[in-house]
Amino acid sequence: MAREIAPPESVDDVDAVTQAVLTASRLLVAVSARSLAHVEDRVTLPQFRMLVALSTRGTTKLVTLAELLHVAPSTAMRMLDRLITAGLADRKTNPHNRRETLLRLTDEGHRTVENVTARRREEITSIVQRLAPHQRTALIHALNDFNEAGGEPPAPLLDESAELHPLG
Repeated sequence: MAREIAPPESVDDVDAVTQAVLTASRLLVAVSARSLAHVEDRVTLPQFRMLVALSTRGTTKLVTLAELLHVAPSTAMRMLDRLITAGLADRKTNPHNRRETLLRLTDEGHRTVENVTARRREEITSIVQRLAPHQRTALIHALNDFNEAGGEPPAPLLDESAELHPLG
């Protein structure tokens, strides 16, 4: 069922790569959506992004979290209120500056991020296992180059950390 993509010599290389990346992006979005399916009654995709940001960032201020997510602080506050109601996040007064509120994940919030990430990792592993070894090697090089060009630091390997990397 593989669809033919025009060979790079017949189209501009940038266009061919962009088409391939857009297709891969569509696949990864579908994988992400399926990995969230078991929590979608409690968490929307934007809320999950907030959980991931809190997971990777740790305890943080609302303004910082809003900047990370590229949303207005009022939007971040509404999202956070829903996560607090769901028992996935909480807020506390900063002991060093009583005017500030600090945000963090609850244990349930951490478990949610870990479970969704594990599901995503399992599905991606299943897809990668269908590739021949030489294709896997080529994909590693291509994605590492792509990630570097986009300024994205590498995710730790599964055995580098006791926890799964929230994004992957």
